[in-house]
Amino acid sequence: MLPLVFSFLVTACVYASVGFGGGSTYNALLALAEVDYKLLPVIALLCNLIVVSGGTLRFARSGHVDIKKIFPWIVTSVPAAWLGGYVEISEFVFVGLLGVSLFICGVRLLWPEKKTEKKIWIHEHRLFAPVIGAGLGGLAGMVGIGGGIFLAPILHLLKWAEAKSIAATCSVFILVNSVAGLTGQMMKSTETFVSQNMLDYIWLFPAVFVGGQIGSYLGAEYFEPKTVKKLTGLLTLYVACRLLWRWTEMFFSI
Repeated sequence: MLPLVFSFLVTACVYASVGFGGGSTYNALLALAEVDYKLLPVIALLCNLIVVSGGTLRFARSGHVDIKKIFPWIVTSVPAAWLGGYVEISEFVFVGLLGVSLFICGVRLLWPEKKTEKKIWIHEHRLFAPVIGAGLGGLAGMVGIGGGIFLAPILHLLKWAEAKSIAATCSVFILVNSVAGLTGQMMKSTETFVSQNMLDYIWLFPAVFVGGQIGSYLGAEYFEPKTVKKLTGLLTLYVACRLLWRWTEMFFSI
């Protein structure tokens, strides 16, 4: 348990330094530790909420949270995240979805940024944000993450806003989708199953709280964002490849 607690602390520290919750990597670490896959989304989403709630509050206090601008992205993502969390999926599908999602995120984090000021205007269509938000929310709810790691690259690609506004939007997106996804996950799980098994992993929650606080401070004061982004990408690709290898083994054992 101690290695898992330490891994969660480090993950929270790294992700909080760039404004994310870390749900994708929590899930991957739990899957690699062979935790019951039905518990994975619940634990990961609770950890997400602990880490990202502080970040959202800081962004709001600094004036970077624009609810009117964020609303089109979350109006459909929240019900979609609830539905995704409520849908029953097999361990084979869960591991495959998580592995592929992490692989795409890892590649995108390591992808060189193009130095261009050209904006892509498609996001100004009134249906663009609700449609994309619904898709990201549904996927996030199924695999037990907040979805900010999917949304951030899209917003940067679209030149949607300046960096801090995008980070604030992703933080809010992660927060509301984590609540919705967790609600869906809890509704399909028996209370006895969750409560009995959750006690075995209770130390993960103070670990991510401490890691999140450290990461937020270091990200604001010391860390170079590009360096953290690359390290996060490498970590994400590593766990994605481990999960995809496990998924392949499951496929050939069917």
